[in-house]
Amino acid sequence: MTNSMRAIEIRQAGGPEVLSLCERPVPTPAHGQVVLKLAYAGVNRPDALQRAGLYNPPKGTSDLPGLEASGTVAAVGSGVSDLKIGDTVCALLLGGGYAEYAATPAAHCLRVPKGLDLRSAACLPETYFTVWTNVFMRGGLQAGERFLVHGGSSGIGTTAIQLASAFGARVFATAGSAEKCAACTALGTERAINYRSDDFVDVINEEGGANLILDMVGGDYIPRNIRALADDGRLVQIAFLQGPKVELNFAQLMTRRLTITGSTLRPQSDLAKATIAAQLLKEVWPLLDQGRLHPVIDSTFDLAEAAAAHARMESSAHIGKIVLKVAGE
Repeated sequence: MTNSMRAIEIRQAGGPEVLSLCERPVPTPAHGQVVLKLAYAGVNRPDALQRAGLYNPPKGTSDLPGLEASGTVAAVGSGVSDLKIGDTVCALLLGGGYAEYAATPAAHCLRVPKGLDLRSAACLPETYFTVWTNVFMRGGLQAGERFLVHGGSSGIGTTAIQLASAFGARVFATAGSAEKCAACTALGTERAINYRSDDFVDVINEEGGANLILDMVGGDYIPRNIRALADDGRLVQIAFLQGPKVELNFAQLMTRRLTITGSTLRPQSDLAKATIAAQLLKEVWPLLDQGRLHPVIDSTFDLAEAAAAHARMESSAHIGKIVLKVAGE
């Protein structure tokens, strides 16, 4: 294994143009970690937030962006027994995915599902960890419940639609164009709501209200989400694209027995993430093996084109995941 690698660093807080190709030392695995030789890396909203100076990496983690990737095990740290050099995996990362090599806890690595290539596998960890923990572990979605996901054509949205459908929920989604709504419908939504022409509150309430809403918009969506919930409904917040502050009448929570919760993935402990990984391997990976779930890929950029990948994501024109090709297959 070489001593240096190509990587994309954030020169300073700013727009996509601050992403710059550089040379960095190859990381070494700590206890319980492996180092992966990366083939592909997923591009996610938290990467853009970090680039803009709004989402600092946790202490002791890589300053390089990139929270998910696929590749082969290149080095194994002490205390690792389940993986060996040469194994092919996809992995949730603490950061550092925009590079040729990255270190991550072995317990955050998952085998590549049957029938998927490394490009598709790189799209799985960040979105599947996020959706599983928030929709199922935290939100408690049950078969037959009405589930609404905002941003249905995003990486999170396309994953949430498929997972909720596979587990028997009635799925609704919002999106911003006829093309995006059609993509949501093709993935399993009962109805895709174009938020530019229809009010999701009215549409969902005509169905009896949502039992669970997954939201990454925030801002004025928060009180509207509350109005769209059925009695005993749950709102799970995972991001705030329109801001985290809003005026809200909490009497509704009491009289209608509503629950507001939420989480972010990156700051959680290694053990918490390992628990999510174990649940995914048991409950979700068989569905991926069977071809019942699949990542939706919008576009692929070379590692050196990371700025263009970020510009594509921030244009909100994409449907599904954006991927960086690090080394190919």
